[in-house]
Amino acid sequence: MSHASDLSILPVGAARPPVPLPHFPDALHAVVWRNWGLVDVGRLARVLAATPEQIVGLAAALGLPPPAAIPASQEKRSYITVIRRNWHLLPYEQLLDLLGWDAAHLAYILKEDDFLWHKLGGFKPECAAVRYAPPSAAAQAHAARIRQTVADAFGDRLARPREAPFAFLADLAAPTGAAAVAEAGPAAAPRYLYSYFALYGDPLADPDLDPFPDGYLARLRELGVNGVWLQAILHKLAPWPLAPGLAEGYEERLANLRRLTERARRFGVDVYLYLNEPRAMPAAFFDEHPHLRGAFEDPFYALCTSTPEVQAFLREAVAAVFAAAPGLAGAFTITMTENLTNCFSRGGGDQCPRCRERGPAAVVSEVNRLLAEGIWRSKPDARVIVWDWAWGNDWAPDAIARLPREAWLMSISELDLPIERGGVPARVNEYCLSAVGPGPRARRHWAAARARGMRVAAKLQLGNTWELAAVPYVPVEALVAQHMVNLRAEGVDGLMLGWTLGGYPSPNLEVAAAIHGAADAGLSADEALLRVATRRFGPRAAADVVRAWQQFSAAFAEFPFDIGVVYTAPQQFGPANLLYREPTGYRATMVGFPYDDLARWASLYPPDVFLRQWRKVADGWAEGLAALARARAIAPSPALEAEQRVAEAAHLHFRSVANQIEFVLARGRDAARARELLADEEALARRLFDLADADSRLGFEATNHYFYRPLDLVEKVLNCRDLAETAFRAPVS
Repeated sequence: MSHASDLSILPVGAARPPVPLPHFPDALHAVVWRNWGLVDVGRLARVLAATPEQIVGLAAALGLPPPAAIPASQEKRSYITVIRRNWHLLPYEQLLDLLGWDAAHLAYILKEDDFLWHKLGGFKPECAAVRYAPPSAAAQAHAARIRQTVADAFGDRLARPREAPFAFLADLAAPTGAAAVAEAGPAAAPRYLYSYFALYGDPLADPDLDPFPDGYLARLRELGVNGVWLQAILHKLAPWPLAPGLAEGYEERLANLRRLTERARRFGVDVYLYLNEPRAMPAAFFDEHPHLRGAFEDPFYALCTSTPEVQAFLREAVAAVFAAAPGLAGAFTITMTENLTNCFSRGGGDQCPRCRERGPAAVVSEVNRLLAEGIWRSKPDARVIVWDWAWGNDWAPDAIARLPREAWLMSISELDLPIERGGVPARVNEYCLSAVGPGPRARRHWAAARARGMRVAAKLQLGNTWELAAVPYVPVEALVAQHMVNLRAEGVDGLMLGWTLGGYPSPNLEVAAAIHGAADAGLSADEALLRVATRRFGPRAAADVVRAWQQFSAAFAEFPFDIGVVYTAPQQFGPANLLYREPTGYRATMVGFPYDDLARWASLYPPDVFLRQWRKVADGWAEGLAALARARAIAPSPALEAEQRVAEAAHLHFRSVANQIEFVLARGRDAARARELLADEEALARRLFDLADADSRLGFEATNHYFYRPLDLVEKVLNCRDLAETAFRAPVS
């Protein structure tokens, strides 16, 4: 059965071969390994033109356990993990069959699911079709070596998983027993974030994949959160006469949205929509509507917002959505970078003869005004929060001056903050936990908005940033506490607590609530830390937990920060990222494939400084782990065990990044050091396997699904052994 349909609509990019995987006998064995436990055996057999028995035989030969049933909900929640791990293995036709999708759906996901095409590198490797054939003698021998390695390193652990993928969902959805709370509403200062586990691309399409179950809403409300947000793509929620087919299923989406707002309200939680509009269209759309064509970014054109038809669509569409879901509290907007929307959004405004003459301040402020007018037509008291993300310093003041006074102005608190790491001066140019705001840019923009009578909000990342997204939260509560103290002094009116990452009900959020907006308006940072540690872990453990948080924070302040580092270095994958005997030549992608691209990982840092800073982070973090171990020895508890697991996983990631940097530097000039690093990487992978096998939160982030599963850490052991026995084999004396 083929799901290919019209493959021509799928992006291809520059032709490149797939990355080599010499630790597997061949592509067939690699496909079986990479999809084991994620894709149903019957489907995998169909894709590979085999019988299920043949696929099970290949798996057994590799030392993999018998197949287990794959829950339908797991398949729906892990498609990005499946796409990423097969990107260098299968051609589009087989990938579609593996997913059970048609080409149109994959094209939508690549475009709209949080930059997935960009995360995958902007090209599809030229993979040959993989079909079953009886393994050769050489392949059988290689598989036997893999089976022996698995047995030696892991025993029978693969057959006895401790926690299934997404097991954390049941924990977060379970009732809390908490008493009802007062409803949220216009009088409460907004404190909103994104779901820890929501699907991003089309979150309202499937009511069975609830992004905000009752137990989760209750847990967030207990931590001072009174709002949640999710992405809204207008042409999916409101029919547009010029392209009505895009809205197929909109009635169900709106019904699901309305039910969500009503249910969340019972927990005192508001619902906000994220608007990044209008979404660009393919070139074919403009064959019939050439007058709407705006700036171009391959392969799409912007819908020019200086045209009456597009302006009417923006205004009418949001009015329809807020009329259909009157329980919505409001929306926040992004109008620059992100997706191609208005003609200036991706830097191509000069391509459009209409917008070129008007300038970015006029166009961007107008988009926000149009959306606000539509929202307020249906709900006059809705909050319209204008986020100044990526607004140019030269035109931002003019844009703020043109906004409706009733709107809010939101700025990233720490952005543009001057920092120095390892003697290298830099400025915060992305979300950052390791530097404490607010910075000069936010203060300027808040002052400009307040001068016009507008209210202001701080955009924060309190749980995670792309400095490390593969743990449910980064336990740097001392940095969080100081940031909250600073913002309390600044007097901001509301807080966006996180982008798509950071939504786990963490002690970070509890510390923030204890300082900003709580009844204890004068609580110091240290007092808040001790209060939260005592409540979570008991009075006997609290002091050592606070010491651990302070040590983690001090170590994290050494993070070699830059947007290039946080997007491309291998910290999201940590010990799961493979090592290569020779340079691959591949360019690291945004939180997708780090490869071995040290030049891009390091960004503005010299390689030796970059390595030194990661070692500082890892070594300092180890001191915090010692404090947590003391706390657990004094007052053991399941909560403290979980805290220690998260902190240790973070340490393994940091230490592995340092190893990978050093391995890239050593592989061509110091084989002995390369062998030592391979041994350490294997040890880190084996330890992270233990942690991830016991904790399904590890390796997960909402918009990337699982960066790795435990089996990927087993693969890293195969990778290290292969390199140690071939390219870096010790000389025989």
